[in-house]
Amino acid sequence: MPTRKFGELLESVPPERRRRIAKRVHDTLVSMPLEEIRKARQMTQVKLAEVLGVNQGEISKIEHRTDIYISTLADYVDALGGKLEIRAVFPDREMRISQFEELE
Repeated sequence: MPTRKFGELLESVPPERRRRIAKRVHDTLVSMPLEEIRKARQMTQVKLAEVLGVNQGEISKIEHRTDIYISTLADYVDALGGKLEIRAVFPDREMRISQFEELE
């Protein structure tokens, strides 16, 4: 069986299926647990702990919690070089919630 380039294979996929695949890839990339975000930013728990002035065990706890203070999450994201934005998503629109911006 001859080899084919990925682009050639993708062209053989029906357009609707390509759209579903693209959406699934996008959704996967934009929705990650904290640990995966940290790893994607090429930061270890030890280094992140140093930046935040806590011990490595605290970073592990933060990454495994299901309920976290917004200020803690904002500090975590900031230490990775990002900015935390909180949005309310409705069927007809999204709205950025601004009351937490003073946490920065």
